[in-house]
Amino acid sequence: MKNLFSVILIFFVASSLIIPTGSKEILQKMHNQYVGKWYKTLSFNQTTEVYHNDSLVKSQIWYEHIKFPANFRIDFGNPDNGNAVIFKNDSSFSFKSAVKANVQPYKDDLLFLLGGMYFYEFNTVLSKMKSFGYNLDKYHEDNWKGRSVYVIGAKLNEDSVNQLWIDKEKLYIVRMIKFEEKFKEEALFENQVKSGEGYTETQVHFFINNKLVQVEKYHDIKANISIEENIFNPENFVKLKL
Repeated sequence: MKNLFSVILIFFVASSLIIPTGSKEILQKMHNQYVGKWYKTLSFNQTTEVYHNDSLVKSQIWYEHIKFPANFRIDFGNPDNGNAVIFKNDSSFSFKSAVKANVQPYKDDLLFLLGGMYFYEFNTVLSKMKSFGYNLDKYHEDNWKGRSVYVIGAKLNEDSVNQLWIDKEKLYIVRMIKFEEKFKEEALFENQVKSGEGYTETQVHFFINNKLVQVEKYHDIKANISIEENIFNPENFVKLKL
């Protein structure tokens, strides 16, 4: 029995001490760290600042609810107005005054990257990462704002490809760069706080072609709370009750 316990202990210690030699190993290390531990639900409100030509043009409070791995809802302004968007699986459903206004295909890679990935088998994680345009044969280590990071999808000084920057110690994402047609999109995830057994960024900066377009600041963050499934039902829209 003692020998069996030793073998099991060595197995688990070894799996947590994976030394990354590439993007796949980094993802495996992240997956091992948080699968089965990451919070299942999250709610928060955010101050959303919209910028144009480096000037603030609009500020609004949004209310957000997440149920991993594939349910996400944003209410814009006062929830009583019924202006919202529901992301479910690979589609987005927009509502204006509680009436469905638009439906379109939408792969919410952020929902996946910022927690959803820990609710899938690892082979599915690899497939989804490739579908999002990350070259898992490329990888390097770097520094970001005074901390050591892993970089998935890019070699050193390779700036024009999709890439994720991941805090080496905490294994959460701190920077994302991706290219869609002629647009370079960049997101900086900052001021992370512990939420359940995972982490939540509390400030995000979004850039398009190196120009600041949006800043989000999160407040009243609650992890692993009860969230009614019906708020994510696009076929029977219900107004959010705060």
